[in-house]
Amino acid sequence: MPPAAAVPGDDVPTLLVKIFGKDRPGITAGLCDTLAAYDVDIVDIEQVVTRGRIVLCVLVTAPTAGDGTEGDLRATVHSWAESMRMQAEIISGRGDNRPRGTGRSHVTVLGHPLTAEAAAAVASRITGTGGNIDRIFRLAKYPVTAVEFEVSGAETEPLRTALATEAADIGIDVAVVASGLQRRAQRLVVMDVDSTLIQDEVIELFAAHAGCEAEVAEVTARAMRGELDFEQSLHARVALLEGIDESVVDKVRAEVRLTPGARTLIRTLKRLGYQVGVVSGGFTQVTDDLKERLGLDFASANTLEVVDGKLTGRVIGEVVDRAGKARLLRRFAAEAGVPLVQTVAIGDGANDLDMLNAAGLGVAFNAKPVVREAAHTAVNVPFLDTVLYLLGVTREEVEAADAHVD
Repeated sequence: MPPAAAVPGDDVPTLLVKIFGKDRPGITAGLCDTLAAYDVDIVDIEQVVTRGRIVLCVLVTAPTAGDGTEGDLRATVHSWAESMRMQAEIISGRGDNRPRGTGRSHVTVLGHPLTAEAAAAVASRITGTGGNIDRIFRLAKYPVTAVEFEVSGAETEPLRTALATEAADIGIDVAVVASGLQRRAQRLVVMDVDSTLIQDEVIELFAAHAGCEAEVAEVTARAMRGELDFEQSLHARVALLEGIDESVVDKVRAEVRLTPGARTLIRTLKRLGYQVGVVSGGFTQVTDDLKERLGLDFASANTLEVVDGKLTGRVIGEVVDRAGKARLLRRFAAEAGVPLVQTVAIGDGANDLDMLNAAGLGVAFNAKPVVREAAHTAVNVPFLDTVLYLLGVTREEVEAADAHVD
């Protein structure tokens, strides 16, 4: 095997060859074939296509065969570009690209729509934290516009804090995660159920069949005012279901509405090799059904007691509350063989906060303000599959996965 080419130092002459015009097959191959006639090495190469227009940049070492060789290369490249009805620009310089700064992050911006004003505000705030934008590319154009900035020179946590403030001010969603192999290695995603995976509150569906919707709503309001903790409010609401027939469970299962994008999110994660679970302050009578229907790997919730075909108004087993959700996240991670830093948690309520904070990435989904402020990032559009963009998955990858579903 021949020795690897040395990276050029700052004093080595280089040429930046830039080709731009209408995209068509064969441009990259044609330019590289043209350059191959000269004694040059490729130092860097990057290509972007936007609305059918290509910008291809190749950084090469300057030819050294003779005084006229660089001039010949320039003339040949321009002649080739003209034959392809393209434009060429060749810039002399020295050395490789400027080294990227320490502290590297991926900044994902979601807008519905994403305005120029919002993009300008994000870019300005990145600069204000000492960061440099090394690359920008689009992850998705629907159901939201998702754009990712690769940033260097700023530490992830200060950058996240600064951009969270900016996002709240201008009404967009911004996620900041550290660069590195662990981003693509986040192999366990755990979700809340009520108002996250599904659009409904399951206790309210049961209450509608028991005719006690107003009473359940009053207990919920007391909990929101801080008069009851979660476990007290759970027992108080479940007690109102005493005596209803077990057949109601099937009716409630049929009434559950998945959040838009839920199936796409889970299907894509599974095809990427992720494991997916749910934890809920609701009931196993619903989550077990969801686990089977959606092919989930883990599911845990409270269990309604049933005796002689009737709900007793009690739950059995350990209560899944705020602390319990975090414990279950850790248990699922251990069973999956995934470090906590490689987990993602998604939820909407204060009951999810411990879980969101324990995960490597905590996502507040259409959440209450206190949850948005405490989570690593927030999504405020009603499409659960937008979480994929926070993981660096593009819309094209999602569509390709869907195209190969058996």
